[in-house]
Amino acid sequence: MLLLATGNRHKVGELSEILQETGVRLVDLADYPGIPEPVETESTFEGNAILKARYYHEKTGLAVLADDSGLEVDALDGRPGVQSARYGGDIPHSDKIALLLEELGELPDDLRTARFRCVAVLVDAQGRPTVSPGAVEGLISYAPRGEGGFGYDPIFYLPEHGCTMAELPGEVKNSLSHRGRAVRGLFSQIQALID
Repeated sequence: MLLLATGNRHKVGELSEILQETGVRLVDLADYPGIPEPVETESTFEGNAILKARYYHEKTGLAVLADDSGLEVDALDGRPGVQSARYGGDIPHSDKIALLLEELGELPDDLRTARFRCVAVLVDAQGRPTVSPGAVEGLISYAPRGEGGFGYDPIFYLPEHGCTMAELPGEVKNSLSHRGRAVRGLFSQIQALID
């Protein structure tokens, strides 16, 4: 059994699809409603992912998969980065997108380079962590497009696909996304949980 260390229903759905082929039995934080969320105090994706994975392992004794991810925009010196979920404060995500687009203004395409970055961490039943990074390069579009995905997906444009991440079918997104790449890097360790 593997605990997905997230309360984000979109992320639970995405991780469940990515992990489907492993055959591992999944539970998530909705199955453990009494556990308070840890404070993400680290300054890196890896640090926060390890912090969350170890925290939930200590609380449950289960093998845990945690990740930390975000959007890095080159013209904003890598912001919002590890602060992606907290960018702009406690505001709806549509407002976070609007704020980011406002900051970029009318910068041309060649200055709108960005990447989604993710670090996934598996802490096994013995508490040993394994770290796996993933990233995908793209551009920030001038306006949101698409209904799929979540977070910053509607403004993350993939030139080789001619669309934003939010316009991709779920299985295509999961095959090339930062989270998909990071989690697939842990498949052999996840498979070992079953074996």
